[in-house]
Amino acid sequence: MVKFFIQSGAALGLLGVALGAFGAHALRAMLDASGRADTYETAVKYQFYHALALLAVGILIQLLGNNPAAVRLLNIAGYLFLAGVIIFSGSLYILCFTGITTFGAITPIGGVLLIVGWALLFWAFI
Repeated sequence: MVKFFIQSGAALGLLGVALGAFGAHALRAMLDASGRADTYETAVKYQFYHALALLAVGILIQLLGNNPAAVRLLNIAGYLFLAGVIIFSGSLYILCFTGITTFGAITPIGGVLLIVGWALLFWAFI
């Protein structure tokens, strides 16, 4: 899992930089015209924060390899971070590109997954 979480974090970070730059330059006029520039920026920021969180989870699993209970919680946290980013940021990206506001209704599901991931990360060290 160490490799998977580090690779996932690196991939999300790479995409975060690319999408951020794309939004700031190529999409700026479209995002401003639709009033979705802030929404897009939020999607990129949360993607990036959780890319870093996934890197941390991978490193922490490696460091705590002798503590199966902590490693289990960290594994779950990592999967929640990944799913949360896909749902949270993904739904915001889709909302920005399509204008279909229904996608905004699933964003909180991703947010809850991210919150629970952080709670499990905290719990792994209790």
